[in-house]
Amino acid sequence: MSTPPPPPIGTIGWLDLTIPDAEAGREFYEAVCGWTSAPIDMGGYNDYAMVAPGGQTVGGVCHARGPNADIPPTWMPYVTVSDLAARLVAAVEKGGRVLRPAKSIGAWGHMAMVQDPAGATIALLEPPQAP
Repeated sequence: MSTPPPPPIGTIGWLDLTIPDAEAGREFYEAVCGWTSAPIDMGGYNDYAMVAPGGQTVGGVCHARGPNADIPPTWMPYVTVSDLAARLVAAVEKGGRVLRPAKSIGAWGHMAMVQDPAGATIALLEPPQAP
């Protein structure tokens, strides 16, 4: 699967659903939303990219294991940002917490997860810099 161009800064660029049984979730959303799926090898199991009719990838359905083992069942939006490090500092300054520090996610750039002061979580995605 190729990496699409990043969405505009400040927009939701990706959604991941993390649940205990991604196979069942994939089947549910295929039936209910008319999506198809493409497996993503996670080293011993598959998560799934969900694809809308017409070919646009709309998000992922992920097992709550491996890198997602500590995430409760939830839809996680990824907001595209510039200067991820500065955004993490701002999150803490505004009373939030960094749940997952910035890490590389390959061709997609870098991501981190924060919790706002009310306890809601959101992921931040910094696309790779243009060469």
